[in-house]
Amino acid sequence: MYDFAIIGGGIVGLSTGMALGTRYPDAKILVLEKESRWAFHQTGNNSGVIHSGVYYKPGSFKAKFCRDGCQSMVEFCQTHHIPHEVCGKVIVATEAHELPLLENLYQRGLQNGIPVARITAEEVKEYEPHVNCLAGIRVFSTGIADYKQVCLKYAELIEQQGGDLRLNTKVEKIVSIPNGKVLETNQGKFEARFVINCAGLHSDRVAKLGQVDPQAKIVPFRGEYYELTPEKRYLVKGLIYPVPNPDFPFLGVHFTRMIDGSVHAGPNAVLSLKREGYKKTDFDLRDFAEVMAYPGFWKLAAKHADEGIQEIIRSFSKAAFVRSLQRLIPEVQSADLVPTHAGVRAQALMNDGKLVDDFLIMPGENSVHVCNAPSPAATSSIEIGKAIVEQVPAPTHLKSTLNV
Repeated sequence: MYDFAIIGGGIVGLSTGMALGTRYPDAKILVLEKESRWAFHQTGNNSGVIHSGVYYKPGSFKAKFCRDGCQSMVEFCQTHHIPHEVCGKVIVATEAHELPLLENLYQRGLQNGIPVARITAEEVKEYEPHVNCLAGIRVFSTGIADYKQVCLKYAELIEQQGGDLRLNTKVEKIVSIPNGKVLETNQGKFEARFVINCAGLHSDRVAKLGQVDPQAKIVPFRGEYYELTPEKRYLVKGLIYPVPNPDFPFLGVHFTRMIDGSVHAGPNAVLSLKREGYKKTDFDLRDFAEVMAYPGFWKLAAKHADEGIQEIIRSFSKAAFVRSLQRLIPEVQSADLVPTHAGVRAQALMNDGKLVDDFLIMPGENSVHVCNAPSPAATSSIEIGKAIVEQVPAPTHLKSTLNV
């Protein structure tokens, strides 16, 4: 009998295991991951950005966890010698109608307690000489990190605390018993007093296995990237973002210098026809049919039809993708870009067509379910782990470090 079983070995599941081991040093902790390695899906395919929290609604979980997580992630990387850099970023307005939106972002940054500064177009060029814009803001705390290494360190710390880590173990059924849950997997049965669902792209399905209705469905969006050729990397010094459409849930195509020195450009955001669909040709009938039969998807599609069409065009037309990038850096040409890996965002969507715009953590019987944790979950992972532990009832047979 384990005290805690965590379903999902991405950055949120592993950070939760680490937080539980820190709070309850004598706890028997189990982490189950269906893939052959940790951080296989969202975490292992993200942009590597340590977000500041400038975009998020003041008072939201995203705003608080991201602001605090930005600091705790940098401290974690420093402590454990994980490659990272606090390089800052610029968000720029390239058209006049974007200037009020840029000012709104600046004010939101101040409300969220984030170090930001207005900068002129000339000052933008001091940071990013090749950017063309009307004005910008500088976000000083944004950084980059190697999140795969972060996850491996989380897993190592869980093991050092005595945790049991199981790869290649898929949860197929959850059965309630008087003092907890039985997790039936392809590798046998596991009993736990308390279960924490951090299954990412499959979190809604796992919640239903545990008799919890997340009141939302995971709809997968694939983000496709290009990479600047090595001889053109000089065009980008750090991170360059456009002013996002406040009514659209994605940040727009941008430039990101990765921790290995490469520069990625993107992503667009298109519906993936498979929850783990990293290629345009990936298709899963069950995943596709669920989305097509879900009223919330069609309401979302109708509301954002124009943006959605543009995203699809960018997916199939490199020329259209390049034009989006040229708004930021006019010198970029099609020959300067080569395709690179895509990521899939697990975005929870409600039946009324509204996207769940905050982290969604739902309680169940002897369980907690993380049903929406897209970006900035990697940045916020340490803080999300702590918050989940706060929702776990204190086991009477375990000593908590808070009581020591």
